[in-house]
Amino acid sequence: MATASKPEVPDPKERLVKVFDSNEESEVMVVRGLLESAGIEAISSNLDAPQDILPGVGGVVVLVRAEDAEEARSLIADYSSGGEASADEAEANQEENDASGSPHSEP
Repeated sequence: MATASKPEVPDPKERLVKVFDSNEESEVMVVRGLLESAGIEAISSNLDAPQDILPGVGGVVVLVRAEDAEEARSLIADYSSGGEASADEAEANQEENDASGSPHSEP
């Protein structure tokens, strides 16, 4: 029976770098999902206080491997600015589909 593979967690012996922080755990979960969907392994860590008991106290950070930090920050910046790069890419793909006569869905 095949088992669902979970994303690997970075080795704790590796150098990890903070790429994002927030007082909102839900926001950190979104950013972590964004990074993991792009193939960047990430972990989140609570600062000072458990967010489920004392929400907004201390905050939460997202950590990635040092070699992934630049790409992670770039993805986060694109996402935070409204995903302009992603929107441009989607528009370019749509134009290619229109030119080739491929079907596409309307919103």
